Amino acid sequence: MGLYARGLRRLGHTRWLAALGPRLVAADRKVQRRTRGRMSVMGRGFTQLLLTTTGRRSGQARVSPLIYAAADGGFVVAGTNFGQRHHPAWTGNLLAEPAAVVSVDGRETPVRARLVPDAGPERERLWAAMLRVWPAYDTYARRAGRPIRLFLLEPADGAADGTANGPAPRAT
Repeated sequence: MGLYARGLRRLGHTRWLAALGPRLVAADRKVQRRTRGRMSVMGRGFTQLLLTTTGRRSGQARVSPLIYAAADGGFVVAGTNFGQRHHPAWTGNLLAEPAAVVSVDGRETPVRARLVPDAGPERERLWAAMLRVWPAYDTYARRAGRPIRLFLLEPADGAADGTANGPAPRAT
């Protein structure tokens, strides 16, 4: 991990970076879309994906750049919203329509989202995987004062065996 990524991981716990986060996400969304996920505002020190969901109200495609952990043959993502009191919109979209598309390094994989229960061994294991990628998630969870929605994005039928638009993710 480079110096830039180590610095971001340290700064991730600060309130000012969390406040700046939504603006960084907007800029990152533009950079990643234009480069098909090959470049990011956060740099290459993190596992990142572009998640395309269907807007629960608009029905339009909505793209969110997210940090992820690879686990159980899928992608784990956390709806921390930088520790804000409300859930991020993409989590509501996945609850309404679990079919989505993940893009990693320009490769698209159709996925189906599954909300991980708020307690239990699966939750603990997947949350630990997320903390290895971005330790500030614990800080965000404390600050939010709400349960953090954690999703496992599992490759849709055919995606894991190479018949979709990309390979299955690496396991952690």
